Amino acid sequence: MNNSKTYNGSCFCGAVTFTLKHDPALMAYCHCESCRHWSAGPVNAFTLWPPEAVTITQGSDQIGSFNKTPETIRKWCKSCGGHLFIEHPAMGLIDVPASVIPEFNFQPALHVNYQETVLRMRDGLPKMKDLPQEAGGSGLQIDE
Repeated sequence: MNNSKTYNGSCFCGAVTFTLKHDPALMAYCHCESCRHWSAGPVNAFTLWPPEAVTITQGSDQIGSFNKTPETIRKWCKSCGGHLFIEHPAMGLIDVPASVIPEFNFQPALHVNYQETVLRMRDGLPKMKDLPQEAGGSGLQIDE
């Protein structure tokens, strides 16, 4: 992994821009109901970064937030509604949707919350029933 790499991302309209430094802690797919509703898609491709790797470079005053649960603080652009991040305070990580980092080479390691899937993905990656144990889940894998 290249620790000197910097990635640029933005919301849909470009009012909010940010940089990500180094490499993410994890890249994966989430199939939970919350992520599906938030992303308006059948699955969410996410990247997890330590907070110090994420820097807002423009439009911090345009960032809105919503807490559905204490575990997640969802951030979006107030101008266009484009999604930006999901803060996970208990994990100490920030989830940046892969789709808002155009030059990033998304290489997922696994699927989480696969028991809730509405779109089966037969890609050979591990399918976690919920979350890995180190993230507070059961750590159980299920079949594709």
